[in-house]
Amino acid sequence: MPYYSHLECNHCGSKFDKNIVQNYCHTCVQPLVAKYTLDRKIPKDIIIKDRYDMWRYEALLPVENPENIISLGEGWTQMLHLKKTSDKFGIASVILKEEGLNPTGSFKARGIGMAVSKAKEMGIKSFCIPTAGNAGSALAAYTAAMDGKSYIYMPEATPRVFQLDCEVMGATVIKVKGSIRDAGLAMAKENEGNQWWDITTLKEPFRLEGKKTMGYEIAEQLDWNLPDVIIYPTGGGTGLIGIWKAFKEMQEMGWVDNIPTRMVAVQTKGCNPVVRAFNESRDYCELYEDPEETIANGLRVPKAFGDRLIMSTLTESKGYALDVTEKEMLDGIHEFGQREGIFLSPEGSAVYSAFIKLIKMDYIKKTDSVVLINTGSPYKYVENMY
Repeated sequence: MPYYSHLECNHCGSKFDKNIVQNYCHTCVQPLVAKYTLDRKIPKDIIIKDRYDMWRYEALLPVENPENIISLGEGWTQMLHLKKTSDKFGIASVILKEEGLNPTGSFKARGIGMAVSKAKEMGIKSFCIPTAGNAGSALAAYTAAMDGKSYIYMPEATPRVFQLDCEVMGATVIKVKGSIRDAGLAMAKENEGNQWWDITTLKEPFRLEGKKTMGYEIAEQLDWNLPDVIIYPTGGGTGLIGIWKAFKEMQEMGWVDNIPTRMVAVQTKGCNPVVRAFNESRDYCELYEDPEETIANGLRVPKAFGDRLIMSTLTESKGYALDVTEKEMLDGIHEFGQREGIFLSPEGSAVYSAFIKLIKMDYIKKTDSVVLINTGSPYKYVENMY
């Protein structure tokens, strides 16, 4: 049985009917979060053990009729034990969660797959989204799979392969000068009549539910022993928030006794609103004016809609936020690749570069278990690297 109960405003706590199409709390202009009826009587055997995608956790997700699931095989990605990296830095355990193995080449398949599936359940077939690349690829693929239509707005600086990816799937692509924020503003102007469902990051509640399955997988793949540190590349922040949400749900059900994990957000020097907010002990982010172009397109987010959820995740987990340079990311791609035989995306290299800095800061201890998240395939970014 599904345990999905209602939607709730992250900020004011107002509850919303799960059967009515909602985007966000218009009173607070804050995200809505899916809530579930959970208690310690819920056994782990609700997991569908013979299903090797994110839908193995179907009972803890918002799609209530399995016939509405639109799946391309997203989730249940590998956890790669990096023994050579562990040995080099003297850290007890270092593991890479390889999200580039998802359909369309990134973790975005989880959130978009969930949102499109729930949209099908609610009778929605037309979508719009601003994207730095990967979310657009995922939306184009999943709307094609459900016979829907998508309108995708992306910055002009987005690698050309993403536009091709979207157009191959039948999406309408609009290129916009500036950052993803500018793309979002252009999209909002074109969608004033709400003819398309806006699935901008955290302006709808269901992409978060897809991303939280990373948290369930990390726990299950580590035999329910949560890591000490998870390092996450943070643009819109949905994955960071989602993993933490999963851990809290598991604790509520008694699947884990405590949560030792410190969540770390990584950004670039040229666009670091979360790092600035963290250093100034604020619970929200200010708009980062004139963000610099970067090889890590997904990190060029001047202000996340879910900024308060990002900051509360860092606070609750006793986490941290730091930034890295373009050179550190490029150097990290080569260094990591030559040691481990794994080609990281720029965002994944940002995580690896942050990992090294955190060791030097003594934030990561020698006895710690650390999970690095590589959010996507590097091959879509090749033109950025030359």
